[in-house]
Order: sequence, then C-alpha cells, then structure tokens
Amino acid sequence: MKILVVDDEQNIRRLVSFNLSQEGHEVLVARNGKEGVEIALKNKPDLILMDIMMPVMNGYEACKLLKEDYRTKEITIFMLSAKSQMSDLDEAMYQGADNYIIKPFDVENLNDTIMFKLKNMNK
Repeated sequence: MKILVVDDEQNIRRLVSFNLSQEGHEVLVARNGKEGVEIALKNKPDLILMDIMMPVMNGYEACKLLKEDYRTKEITIFMLSAKSQMSDLDEAMYQGADNYIIKPFDVENLNDTIMFKLKNMNK
C-alpha cells in the first residue's frame, strides 16, 4: 500500500514512516498540508495520514481540497492529531476525513489499526 504521511514534526514523520516501511508499505512524506496536497496529486497514495495543526496549510484545509478534487477524492484520509475534543473530530469528518487517530498513538499498532479500519470501510 502507498501511504502519504503529512506532519510538520520530523520525529513523527520518521517514526511512522519507518514503522510503515517495515510492514512493507511504500511511504511518502510531506511537511505541511500544501506539500501533502501536491504529493497526493502527483503520486495518488492509497491512504493519507495527516496531522491537523501544521504551518502553510492545516490538515482540515488540505483534507477539504483533496476530497473536493476528482483526482484525489477517493483517497482514504486518516487525521492524526493531539486535538482530542469532539468538535475537532466533527470538523475533521465534516472536511471529509475517513477516520481520526489521537496522538500519542502506539506506532507498533498503527499498521494493524490502518488495515482493520480500511477492511471494515470497504465492506
């Protein structure tokens, strides 16, 4: 599976990328929402893991743009965020996110969570 990790924190990008690569996924990375949108348009990942609070373009804005574009609207987007209020989750879903994972998360279980959620979404 081709997965795009969009997060402004370098340590998060490295950690998630390493673990997903170890599970056999092709991993692309972006430092902000604008870069994430550009990479998604060019590479058409199967899944995007996107932070919300980022410079240049936040995750909500990037998610909305991707879901409005016919070339990327079918890409599954999971928001990864430290924001844990119900209003944050509601806003992510309103903008088109398919799932919401609260930071901190256990990276060793992240791949299992991704595969479980994707399998259940496609039923």
